[in-house]
Amino acid sequence: MTSDVPREWLEADGLGGFASGTAEGLRTRRYHALLLAATTPPSGRMVLVNGLDAVLEIDGTAYPVSRQRYLPDVSVPANPPPLTEFVPDPWPRWTWKIGAGELVYELFVPRDSPTVVLRWQWIGLARTMRLRVIPFLSGRDFHALHHQNGAFNFTPTVSRDRQRWTPYPGVPAIIARSNGTYTQEARWYQNFLYDEEKARGMDYAEDLAAPGRYDFDLAAGPAVLIFSTADLDRNASAGELAQRFADTETTRRGAFAAPHLRSADAYLVQRGSGRTIIAGYPWFGDWGRDTFISMRGFCLATGRLDEARSILTAWSGYVSQGMLPNRFPDVGDGAEYNSVDASLWYCIAVHEYLHAAGDDGAAVREQLLGAVDAILAGYTHGTRYGIAADTDGLLRCGGPGVALTWMDAKVGDWVVTPRIGKPVEVQALWLNALALSARRNAQWHFQFVRGLTAFHDRFWNEAKGCLYDVVDANHQPGAVDDRVRPNQLFALGGLPLVLVHGERAASLMRTVEEKLWTPMGPRSLAPGEPDYAPNYEGDLRTRDSEYHQGTVWPWLAGPFIEAWVRLRNRTPEAKEEARQTYLGALMDYDQLGLLHLPEIADATTPYTPRGCPFQAWSLAELIRLEHKVLAPEFPAD
Repeated sequence: MTSDVPREWLEADGLGGFASGTAEGLRTRRYHALLLAATTPPSGRMVLVNGLDAVLEIDGTAYPVSRQRYLPDVSVPANPPPLTEFVPDPWPRWTWKIGAGELVYELFVPRDSPTVVLRWQWIGLARTMRLRVIPFLSGRDFHALHHQNGAFNFTPTVSRDRQRWTPYPGVPAIIARSNGTYTQEARWYQNFLYDEEKARGMDYAEDLAAPGRYDFDLAAGPAVLIFSTADLDRNASAGELAQRFADTETTRRGAFAAPHLRSADAYLVQRGSGRTIIAGYPWFGDWGRDTFISMRGFCLATGRLDEARSILTAWSGYVSQGMLPNRFPDVGDGAEYNSVDASLWYCIAVHEYLHAAGDDGAAVREQLLGAVDAILAGYTHGTRYGIAADTDGLLRCGGPGVALTWMDAKVGDWVVTPRIGKPVEVQALWLNALALSARRNAQWHFQFVRGLTAFHDRFWNEAKGCLYDVVDANHQPGAVDDRVRPNQLFALGGLPLVLVHGERAASLMRTVEEKLWTPMGPRSLAPGEPDYAPNYEGDLRTRDSEYHQGTVWPWLAGPFIEAWVRLRNRTPEAKEEARQTYLGALMDYDQLGLLHLPEIADATTPYTPRGCPFQAWSLAELIRLEHKVLAPEFPAD
């Protein structure tokens, strides 16, 4: 698999903020920034320091070592010094070969601090080596763009090695610390061009404020520049702060056994006094569905049970009419209750957590199981959006204008894949939640048995040798949606309880593998089905219309591979074959979001990565496969 998409790096602060950019050094998205901080963790995110311009001067000759894109289609500099190396781990580091030496530039974000540390070092010989750095500031919502105006406050408060800007009223202060010399030279840089935004059909030009410049003498040692919204220890120099942060981060990151486990840590963030999971960088917040799916890989499969408990207890207080919110807005209070499956994924996650944790104390157990019972009761008696247990024991849901399942794309009032009725993976989740709860509370047993009988009777599609995607489609008794989609996988894999057995299970897997599987995971719709779209590109409306109509979703490799090895009784040979045949491409993946996995990919070769470059559940399911499903000690069903 190869593609021409830029490779992107990510440094997250554990609070919802982050730094990100491309390996090539160009900012191609509105979200690429050095200091992007969450004002109300993990939300209220603002871009404060967008980027910088850096020029190295050696013996009077200038070498630009940063790159910018401007309208209409201009790259500056046109011929930069060749980048000889870029490495993303343990944090981003660039190396340029210039003359008889090398310039090394690195940056990292310390955990639990709205801070970014930048360092440049010259390795080699030269008579004079000076570095000039001009930071670009804004102070905007991270979804917005910034334009020249008369309100921006260029003037900093200065004390020793510290400059403090307050760009606009109500915007967090930007505090800079350096071991260089700061000179005030206020000016605007206009018409930065963001190619990824242009490709998405969105506004793509921005103006940024440059309040001044920093000058460093590299002959005297490494240059250090720190940006933060926190007033860092004033008794320490910038160099001492940078080294202190670097030592702490080296130790912290070194404690992870593998790079993908370090990457996973980026998604675990603070929410109030608890924890949650960011669904994806750069534009997602913490979504209920994504959080409960992802924590199974990030926390339960890796033994991070304290964080799993914190996540589940933090979310337990949001149950309303039997539902958990699917997302919190980026700005403001409140929560959006608009998902049928987020609450059911919570039930699964609670039971798997309690199984892994053993005796975790009566209070925690009561709190979590109380939330589960409230969800099942709410769904049984009926709640928002027509969600309710039907007389056949299955769960119905949906209505005009709402997208309740994970296939939730909307364009204005148009719901692309409404899936109104009884979607197959919703039934798998519902029946799993009932079965797990019936082990401790008999009231759920009869409902489970009735629903399971209906599932076996009503979902088998004999003509295609697999399961229907929706029965009682559009709430019309007997109507079905027979398009071949991957949602049926959850009847075999990805959940504790297997719902389909024998020849039906084997037939289902043959159909899914033949029609949906790609090296990046299953397609969301089989080729040849109505509305199938093999490539995800074009403006935002076009992309949303294609989002679940063929596009590959790597997170679905989890249920697919688990179902495949379950059908082979989880033998060591089956696990090794699955690892080599299906997991290899994902494990070796190194495109778009470096050391991470993307949200989606095109459905045809070369399976170009698309969408969000750093997606939580994509990486989490890979980790769940690696550390649980395919682990030698994981028992047979």
